[in-house]
Amino acid sequence: MDRIESLCVEKGMRMTEQRRVIARVLSAAHDHPDVEELYRRAHEVDPHISIATVYRTVRLFEEAGIIARHDFRDGRSRYEEATEVHHDHLIDMKSGKVIEFVDEEIEALQEAIARKLGYKLVDHRLELYGVPIEE
Repeated sequence: MDRIESLCVEKGMRMTEQRRVIARVLSAAHDHPDVEELYRRAHEVDPHISIATVYRTVRLFEEAGIIARHDFRDGRSRYEEATEVHHDHLIDMKSGKVIEFVDEEIEALQEAIARKLGYKLVDHRLELYGVPIEE
């Protein structure tokens, strides 16, 4: 059983075979696929999966806190496994590639800014958008 499938079972979710396929596809993803891409990948495994099933399953997984939705300004919601380990994203505006990164300096600065303004930071998202520097 993969990570996402295990989380679904832990949360008491009824796992149909099609939900299992979608969970496995999400767990195997090393990118941030949108629903159409998830559908394409799941359909390769099980041709009986409909795009409506993928949409419903993704919404169910998101509502359960199992996956996180991102909108990277490309008009598509993209998904990744929700993790305890925080990371930020750099989006290549030419290719659409999403690069995950962690920078302790940035994290400390965000905490300091919140404190300076009289707040305790409880959550945040940082998305950087860029294009490759031409050499």
